[in-house]
Amino acid sequence: MKRPVLLLLIAAFITAVVGPFAFAATSTKPASAPADRSPAAPIAAAVSTVTGIAISPLLGTGAFGAYKWATARDAAARAALPWYAQVKIWVPLLLIVAACAVKDMLGTALPAGFKKPFDILEATENKLSGIVVAGAVIPSAVSTFMDILVNPAPAVAGPVLTASGLAAIQLGAIDGSWLLTALALPGALAVYAVVWLASHSINVLILLSPWGAIDAVLKTARTALMGLVTLTAALNPWAGALLSLIVIVTAYLLAGWAFRLTVFGSVFCWDFFTLRSRRFTPRENDNHLFAGAHFPGVPVRTYGRLVQRTEGGLEFFYRPWPWVPVRTAVVPGKPAELAVGRGAFFSEISNRDDRTVFLLPPRYRGHEEALARSYLLSGVKPAGLNKAWSELRELFGGRALPPVTT
Repeated sequence: MKRPVLLLLIAAFITAVVGPFAFAATSTKPASAPADRSPAAPIAAAVSTVTGIAISPLLGTGAFGAYKWATARDAAARAALPWYAQVKIWVPLLLIVAACAVKDMLGTALPAGFKKPFDILEATENKLSGIVVAGAVIPSAVSTFMDILVNPAPAVAGPVLTASGLAAIQLGAIDGSWLLTALALPGALAVYAVVWLASHSINVLILLSPWGAIDAVLKTARTALMGLVTLTAALNPWAGALLSLIVIVTAYLLAGWAFRLTVFGSVFCWDFFTLRSRRFTPRENDNHLFAGAHFPGVPVRTYGRLVQRTEGGLEFFYRPWPWVPVRTAVVPGKPAELAVGRGAFFSEISNRDDRTVFLLPPRYRGHEEALARSYLLSGVKPAGLNKAWSELRELFGGRALPPVTT
């Protein structure tokens, strides 16, 4: 990629990350104070905060912590901030985010094979940070906003009224924020989970993408969306909440697609990092794999089991969601009409038209012949980058990679 384009992508990424938070940090209002003093304003601010963090847990937590640290009144207030708002936490988090950004920008000039291991590492990081944030940061953030709702700061400093009668009991001193937090937390976690699923699917799409430029565009778009939510909430909590609701509804509608992508990415990352292919042997029947784009009636990347029937046909058993009963789909055609395509990073099962019917997790890499024999498939052939390399060799007079028959 030409140098000006690379610099433009870097500038766009930095603007999307730094701009909204720099604007918010220069505001005269405290980080946790809503733009208005209406009773429901903290709820609107909480919706925007949870949505923004869910879009990118690592960046959201680091930026939110830096925001709270920068807007604290004094050293004593900073010492009392939550753990994620301490310098020793949010600085390393933002450095990791910056390293990932550099990786994406430099990856636009590198072949896909050099960048994919780092993409897998980042997808794993996104899963781990998502779990940590859900268990530690989201409850703390919700508790902060509910405390503001119960104990708002006084709007005006006026004459002090002397309490008498029942008012002397100080009923207002009773802290009910814990109860509101307990009631609001399940909803906040549900919102976080739905938005995080949709956001994490971008990491999986990057794993599948063969071009570094597409990866940079996807990451910049996600970061820009997070920055837009943050900036809108800083200008007006209600506008930020409205934008967050649009993001939440969109993520809910994409939940099924995002869930399948998340399972797909989780299995691939686990197989890759544990080198599972070295200690794995395909079964004679009932192997786990993913539905491809050309399996009629089954959503793409659905995880399930491929079973050979006694009469020779193939069936696919799967669950659309973990709590849904098992469904069965008959694989069209005969097993002999299918072949295993050996790819550089993962393999597939395709039909005679080279259309992908199943995607194989990385654990099957090197075991394609055994899988073809188990299901009586026609054989093994090059696929993906291997197929492109074979055609390139043939184009320049070399010998193409021969198909392997069983």
